[in-house]
Amino acid sequence: MKKDRNTSLMALAASVGIAVAGFGSAAFADVGNPPLAALGLPPIPLDNPQTEAKIELGKLLYFDPRIGGDASVSCADCHEQKQGWGFNDSISRGYPGVIHWRNSQTVINSAYLGKLFWTGSASSLESQAPSAALGAISGNGERDMVEARLAFIPDYVERFNDVFGDEWPKVNNAFRAIAAFERTLIHNDTPFDRYMNGDTSALSEEAIRGLALFEGKANCIECHNGPLMTDQAYYNLGIERAEEWDYNGMAQITFRYEQYAKGVTEELYRIIKDDAGLYYRTKEVVDMGKFRTPPLRYTLYTAPFMHNGKFFDFEEVVDFYNDGGGENEFTDGTLASNKTPLLKPLGLTDDEKEDLVAFLESLSGEELRIETPQLPPYAPLPAAYN
Repeated sequence: MKKDRNTSLMALAASVGIAVAGFGSAAFADVGNPPLAALGLPPIPLDNPQTEAKIELGKLLYFDPRIGGDASVSCADCHEQKQGWGFNDSISRGYPGVIHWRNSQTVINSAYLGKLFWTGSASSLESQAPSAALGAISGNGERDMVEARLAFIPDYVERFNDVFGDEWPKVNNAFRAIAAFERTLIHNDTPFDRYMNGDTSALSEEAIRGLALFEGKANCIECHNGPLMTDQAYYNLGIERAEEWDYNGMAQITFRYEQYAKGVTEELYRIIKDDAGLYYRTKEVVDMGKFRTPPLRYTLYTAPFMHNGKFFDFEEVVDFYNDGGGENEFTDGTLASNKTPLLKPLGLTDDEKEDLVAFLESLSGEELRIETPQLPPYAPLPAAYN
């Protein structure tokens, strides 16, 4: 019977694009959620297979600011490896002269996600990269300008020709190469993974108790489930608005710009004071203030947490959930009343909170660091011969 259950669970995981490396005895909670499991290898799209040359090209481009608007902002500037491959301020930095409006998420393990960005507006790394590189408050690039710059870099001309067969570098292929590199940023050698693969000594007694709480009394598994520890669904948790919007004029300007850019009604534009999240995509009132459940892996290095960087450590996060979440503009009936009913006071003791934090810490192993590459220089285009 257990073998049949394992087989069906693996089939379920495969059906949603998640490779399952193994199942431990603690993986099966007595709830109807995908079980926790060790993390296997990420899915690779058939139309963008991995090659060493493509990965190396993508690595260069990831660190190269010349794919942005004024050649000063690269992917690595908002997803910095020394900051958990994210950005450790509450709100991410933005394009020079502006401020972003949401927290920058880590690139680590993003290869497993089918919904990227806080509201799932990209379904793959190939579509995420241009949204960031060309987005007005992030990279602010233009496709023709990026291609023109790349054409003046002989090493890129050669590499794009070798990898994609391009006579001159094509910007869409630049994003495909970046996606290929990002699929190598995998973090699956953690105490939790080793425990789930049979090493019962990999977790401390505190972390094991925390795992039981995660799957039981604390009910974290309701949303943070499966090998990646996210259901990739959307919820309004009642998180208060970003504090920067109370005192930072530039942040306020960005917020108002985003209302305009995302097409809210004039009536809503005049009254809204908080990030409406998924609503901007669906225009359904029920989706106001909802954001995608973030994965919990590698989070030891990615604070602050939540879409607006509200919490700076695990203790604050556990206290927030223990209190039953919060209250924001979309939970009090002003614009909506849609706080998820899943959040209720948990009644955790101080010792239980510490155990839960110990388990959360076990979801991160050693920091992932790589050597920053030396970027190739510009050079004049070769003269044309008749």
